[in-house]
Amino acid sequence: MKRLIPLLILVILPSIASAQVYAMRDSVKNGYDFWLYVPSEYNDNRVIRQEASDSIEVAKPLPVILFLHGRSLSGSNLNKVREYGVIDALWRGRTIDAIVIAPQVNHSQSWRPERVMNIVDWVSSRYDVDSTRLYVMGMSLGGFGTIDFAATYPDRVAAAVAMCGGSTLNTTTLQQLNEVPLWIMHGTADTAVGVSESRKVRNAMFQGDTILPRLRYDEQAGANHSVYARVFYIEEIYEWLMKHSTADENRPVDLSVEIPYSRYSSSKRAYEGLPLNGGKVKFIDPSTTSFPNVSTPSTTDANYQYHTIVSGDTLGHIAAKYGTTVKRLCELNNMKKTDILKIGKKLRVK
Repeated sequence: MKRLIPLLILVILPSIASAQVYAMRDSVKNGYDFWLYVPSEYNDNRVIRQEASDSIEVAKPLPVILFLHGRSLSGSNLNKVREYGVIDALWRGRTIDAIVIAPQVNHSQSWRPERVMNIVDWVSSRYDVDSTRLYVMGMSLGGFGTIDFAATYPDRVAAAVAMCGGSTLNTTTLQQLNEVPLWIMHGTADTAVGVSESRKVRNAMFQGDTILPRLRYDEQAGANHSVYARVFYIEEIYEWLMKHSTADENRPVDLSVEIPYSRYSSSKRAYEGLPLNGGKVKFIDPSTTSFPNVSTPSTTDANYQYHTIVSGDTLGHIAAKYGTTVKRLCELNNMKKTDILKIGKKLRVK
């Protein structure tokens, strides 16, 4: 056992250094640009062989958290999505043991569930994810997007948190929310999105004699719109999400995790437990970063350099690894940014 410890350290340390958030632009057909967080716990090639046997320990599939932002973060500048929410919580040092997807919708547009799901499917085809543990959370416009997404895909969403939102869907579709563990939060003093919007969703779910066994509905008297942005920084909200799976029998909603209003009514309490100097997350944006020493193609194949594609690879990852750009990779390989990377195929990088 003592001899195994150094091996474990050697395997795990590279994983710790690889906790990164990637900017993914023009990657998913009929999708959105998005940030993709890969936690340090994820290492697709982590295989540890015990010295005394042939048994193998392989990293477990990770859950996926989908963050849908509000109107203020809309546009074409992907860095806006880092201003608040799950991505900012990661930057501030919040530990989240999941792959995180944070797309951006353009100005004047609303979230379209099918476009969001296209991104989820794209990520799921490239990473080892737990398909029974897809979570979605958002506020304001993102609260609308969360409700619409969960109601459209109730069989795929393990749990959802919608803050100061509403829905664009009809009553029949909203009744599908009764299949999803859902936590709705809204303040009565919200002047940006009136609390009536969340009440409409709740009432649509209540049609007829329907009992709502999977809904947690919290109205906070006197709470305004912006206060709910602090919920993304609180550890308990992620704890609540992780207590759910589509594989659970009858899919009950968890009632054991409580988040008192006092925990997010003040920013000081909301950020409790986060390191003062922020986290160790690295942001990588190959399309806007200038890499030094980008090689000029050689005329002889002997001087070319290749990368063998493995599960989890993206053009952004590969470009950052070899000090080049996504555009250059596409030129060298006569491909488009949206082409699927096939595992085992060799990709020319220089």
